[in-house]
Amino acid sequence: MKQEPFRLGTIEILPGQQRTVDLPVAKLYTHTEMDLTAHVIHGRRPGPTLFVSAALHGDEINGVEIIHRLLKRKLLTSLRGTLIAIPIVNSFGFIHHSRYLPDRRDLNRTFPGTETGSLTGRLASLFMREIASRCTHGIDLHTGSNHRFNLPHIRASLDDTETKRLARAFGAPVMVHSETRDGSLREAIAERGMPMLLFEAGEALRFDELSIRTGLRGIIAVMRAIGMLPEKSSKRTHPVFHSIASKWVRAPISGMITRRVAIGSQVKKGELIGVVSDPYGDTERSIMAPVSGIVLGRLELPLVYQGDAIFHIAVLEGDPEAGQLVEELTSDLGQEDFWPRLT
Repeated sequence: MKQEPFRLGTIEILPGQQRTVDLPVAKLYTHTEMDLTAHVIHGRRPGPTLFVSAALHGDEINGVEIIHRLLKRKLLTSLRGTLIAIPIVNSFGFIHHSRYLPDRRDLNRTFPGTETGSLTGRLASLFMREIASRCTHGIDLHTGSNHRFNLPHIRASLDDTETKRLARAFGAPVMVHSETRDGSLREAIAERGMPMLLFEAGEALRFDELSIRTGLRGIIAVMRAIGMLPEKSSKRTHPVFHSIASKWVRAPISGMITRRVAIGSQVKKGELIGVVSDPYGDTERSIMAPVSGIVLGRLELPLVYQGDAIFHIAVLEGDPEAGQLVEELTSDLGQEDFWPRLT
């Protein structure tokens, strides 16, 4: 079958070409144009169309670096189909180190958006109209927020067979079944019947090498799984666990927290995972794990208010022995395969 040209906005990309396309969003007060910028790689042969997006929340920057490294991979010259990479969706928030847009709305609670609504709604509508409508698959890259660090994991609707297959192919250490939220990109994509994965790893405003390498390898693995890249025998040695549910553990009192478990640690129900005390030492409360599972996320800021979410524990299907998950994942990621080559 002959590969047809690909059109994004007013730009036509011929088979075998790469183009960077600026889709106008709005202007700043200074009259400076702000765009939704996409890099399109259009393969010489027909195949799926995949979008990979990052920084829907402007302070979640790990995904920006993941896409930067992805676009430097020489293997993309053998691409079938089309890759649309959007490293910065929320450029307004990215500039200001902020999760939100100037109207203080959360972009990932505004989809599918509207062309006549708020700035956030208009950006969501533009993404759905120009990007999502042209794709067959999607991967959205996120991090933890508000001083919270996330173990690399996939969130997806795992009751869909194809989505679950791709989640497992991605190879993050944990894949979590997660229902879609109202107004989220994942919900809007699901309504189109399109398989989509959400990758969570690291924390806002920080690069984390483990998260970046896991995300890069995962995207390439999914591209192989859907036929965009040649198949390759997997070298993965770490396990991939299926989480059937997750539980947030909250601070029982306000004060300073001493954490007793690391990201990726396996905990048992009733195990001591942290202690919160006031600055004067008069009050101290122990925090016990309410369920058995893997520590999926953790608050890194040592100062907490009563009710703050401190630990996020993923309950694993069948409660298997996870062991030291981070160590196994780290040993499975070789530097030579993931740093972009300069030549």
